[in-house]
Amino acid sequence: MNYLKLNFLLIAFCMITSSVNAQESSNKIVIPWENGKLKVSDNKRYLQHENGKPFFWLGETAWLLPTRSNREEVDYFMGETRKNGYNVVQISTLHSIPAMNAYGHWALPNGFDFKDIDKAGEYNYWQHVDYIVERAQRSGMYIGIVCVWGGPVKSKQMSVEDAKKYGQFLAERYKKYPNIIWIIGGDERGDTQPEVWQALATTIRDIDSDHLMTFHPRGRTISTTWFNNEPWLDFNMYQSGHRRYNQRNGDGDYPIEENTEEDNWRFVERSLAVSPLKPVLDGEPSYEDIPHGLHDADERRWQAEDVRRYAYWSVFAGSFGHTYGHNSTMQMLRPGYPPAFGAKKPWWDAIHDPGCQQMKYLKKLMLAFPYFDRIPDQSVISNANGSQYERVIATRGKDYILAYNYTNRITEIDMTKISGTKKKAWWYSPVNGSVSYIGEFDNGKQTFAHDSGYGSGNDWVLIITDANVSYVKDNL
Repeated sequence: MNYLKLNFLLIAFCMITSSVNAQESSNKIVIPWENGKLKVSDNKRYLQHENGKPFFWLGETAWLLPTRSNREEVDYFMGETRKNGYNVVQISTLHSIPAMNAYGHWALPNGFDFKDIDKAGEYNYWQHVDYIVERAQRSGMYIGIVCVWGGPVKSKQMSVEDAKKYGQFLAERYKKYPNIIWIIGGDERGDTQPEVWQALATTIRDIDSDHLMTFHPRGRTISTTWFNNEPWLDFNMYQSGHRRYNQRNGDGDYPIEENTEEDNWRFVERSLAVSPLKPVLDGEPSYEDIPHGLHDADERRWQAEDVRRYAYWSVFAGSFGHTYGHNSTMQMLRPGYPPAFGAKKPWWDAIHDPGCQQMKYLKKLMLAFPYFDRIPDQSVISNANGSQYERVIATRGKDYILAYNYTNRITEIDMTKISGTKKKAWWYSPVNGSVSYIGEFDNGKQTFAHDSGYGSGNDWVLIITDANVSYVKDNL
């Protein structure tokens, strides 16, 4: 690592801190909670604000931000993450027990007794978490707080009574902030120490009923399995994980069908078929630049086209948003910390990688069309669909169709599924958000393929609308 570069970045961080008010004013930061607090939509599929404005969750993963960042780095991270189009940052406030932050302060100096946690003149562990939440607030972003990672719970480092004390502390400390989303769990199954998860969730919910709550499960599992009936669970989350097709590598617990490892859309379909219906999203798909299967650093790495595929597959299958992750950013890798999973670059380089930059085009696309009447609908694909990478996934509203095609295979669309005797069609690029007009068509079935040819990662979104609407012209 070039330490001159690090020093330069730290100077830049300080400059950002000193001029943050002017920068935020000039960049016209959107403050979403001015539309009211987040709630589940009336149709139980999406999130919205109290005034009815839709909220498309676009998450960035920074699990170790509380333990590996200083204030200047938090400032820089929040500013760049907002510029990249994200509106949620997922962090883990107690990733291990014990836990220490970059300033050398312990999270639990007195165990789970928080009575005297704040001392005059001391900038402690939790004040740094406060700083993260406040900087996200000033940047117009939500913080998804994973309260405790699954490892300490699985190893019984947190009892039910500890969970109640900790939940009370968290809820009383952070309920005042408008940008909090509670995430119970932390890469663990819901039936591992379930009494601890329940105690943590219900304690927080009893004190703070104004913020949404979910559960982040282990790879290849979904919260629907254990908690869908719980009143504290507002929406479901799944972790599709980091394995490629037919990559099991000795996992003893593998609760999905063989050779479907990358089919994250299956979790969405499963969850939306369960009653009571609750919104769902992929809270941890394959990270950009992480080895296939995680543990072998010499394995192939997931690339930008892979993270795009996971995002569009999940959302078009019915998710209300999506969380992106990068190998280096999720662990906030920087000099002085040992890398996990073969990560090499510092996080301040990783946040400029292509996949990280391209997620904003998904959010832009989904908010360009009538939001709440959108449903997944594979019946609009009228020819034989493909499997695995060749699966085309479609979603539609009353007067528009969106179809994501990862390989640009020839696809026939039944345009009668939406209104209008005439239809217009466009190609939308998930790589750069560009739009190109295809033409106008009579109602019926029509075959489409982009002229760039067939191939994995040559992904496109086909947009078809009633010829009388102007969503593409007005919003894209």
